[in-house]
Amino acid sequence: MQQNETTPAKPLGRERARSPLALAWRKLRRHKLSVYGGLILAVLYALMLLAEFVSPYPYDEGAKDKNHFWPTLIHWRAEDGRWTRPYVYNGYRLTDAHFGEHYVEGRPENAERIAEWLDIDPADVDTRAYPVRFLIRRGPERKLFGLIRTRLRLFGIETKLATGEHPNPPMLYLLGADGLGRCVFSRLLYGSRVSLTIGLVAVAISFSIGMLLGGISGYFSGTTDVVIQRACEMMMMVPGFYLLLALRSSFDAARLSSTQIYFAVVIILSFIGWAGMARTIRGMTLGVANSEYVLAARALGASHGRVVLRHVLPSTLSYAIVTATLAIPAGMLGESGLSFLGLGIQDPQASWGNMLQESMNIVNIRHYPWLLAPGVMIFISVVAFQFLGDGLRDAFDPRTIVSGKAPPSDTDDDA
Repeated sequence: MQQNETTPAKPLGRERARSPLALAWRKLRRHKLSVYGGLILAVLYALMLLAEFVSPYPYDEGAKDKNHFWPTLIHWRAEDGRWTRPYVYNGYRLTDAHFGEHYVEGRPENAERIAEWLDIDPADVDTRAYPVRFLIRRGPERKLFGLIRTRLRLFGIETKLATGEHPNPPMLYLLGADGLGRCVFSRLLYGSRVSLTIGLVAVAISFSIGMLLGGISGYFSGTTDVVIQRACEMMMMVPGFYLLLALRSSFDAARLSSTQIYFAVVIILSFIGWAGMARTIRGMTLGVANSEYVLAARALGASHGRVVLRHVLPSTLSYAIVTATLAIPAGMLGESGLSFLGLGIQDPQASWGNMLQESMNIVNIRHYPWLLAPGVMIFISVVAFQFLGDGLRDAFDPRTIVSGKAPPSDTDDDA
C-alpha cells in the first residue's frame, strides 16, 4: 500500500536511535515467560539476601521433641468467629496403639486428651495462644548482608521458652520441621545462598575464560589457534569427578567450613572447565572473523583486542546466554548430587542439596511430604532459568528485528 500524497512524510532524524541494550530490553519485555522467570528469580535472590531478616529461626536452631513436626496451623479467627490477628497454638505429637502419629493443637479443650496420652499433669499442657507478630526482635544477633548487626525479624512468635531449654517449645513451622526439629522454611532461605550462587560462580569463571580464549583462538588462527586448542584438549582429558574427590579430601576440614571448602573446589574446577566452551566459541568465531564488519573495523585501525571484544564475541552472545542458563541449573543439580555423596555442604550448614538427604527414605516422603520442599525450589529455579534464557537468547540475537519477527524476504518485496 502506497503512502497517500496528502499525508506529510515523517521527518527524518526525529526518532532517537536506540542502543543495542535498549533494543534487547524491548524485545525481552515482549517475551512473557521470560519476564515471569526473571521475576521469580528476582524474588528468590531477594529472599536469599534477606535470609536473616525473613527467616523466623536460625538454620541450626531446633526443638528436641519436634523432629519431623507438621506445619503449624495459623488461625485468623477468634473462638467467637471474629477476624483477629494471626495466632498459633503449641503442637503435640500423640502416638496411638498402632504407632500412628497424630498432630494435636494445645487448645484448652484438648488439654485432658494430651495429658492422658503423654501421662502428664493437665496443668503442664501449654494451652496458650501465641500471636504471630511482625517486625519483632528475638533470638541472638545476626548480620544482615554480612555487615549490619540486628535482632529484627520480619515475623515470628514471642515466647520465653528457648528451644535448647525446653523439649517442646511453641514453634512457627511454615513448612514443617526436619529430622532434628529445625524449621524447613528457614533452612530453605539459608540454603539458597549456596544453591543459587554456586552455579553463578562456576559460570562466571569458566565462561569468561572460555569465551575470551575461544574468541582469540578463532580470530588469530595459525599458531595461536593450535596452542589454545591443544590446551583445551588437555583440560578436557582431566576427569572432573575424580579430581573433585581428590580436591575435596585435600582441604583441611578443621580450619575451613564445608561451604568454604565446597566453593573453593568449585572455583578450582571452573578454572579447568572452560575448554568445552572455548572450542565452541572458536568454531563460531571462525565464521565471523572474515565478515565485512570485522574487516571494516580492522581497516579503520581498531586494535585486535577491540575487534575481538566489541565485534567478534558479541556475535556469540546469544549462544553463550543459552548455555549459561543451562549451566547454572546444572551447577545447582550437581551440588544436590554431591551432597548425597557427602562431598557437598555438610550439616548443620544448609543447602537445598543436603536438605534432600532425608527424602531418600520413601517412608519419610510418605509421612512427611514437606521434606520435598527443597526439590520443589530446585525445580522452580531451573524452570525459571530456562524461561529467562529463552527470552535473553531471542533478545540478543542479532538476526532478529525489533518486532521479534523474521525480516521480510525478497519474494515479499516483489509481491
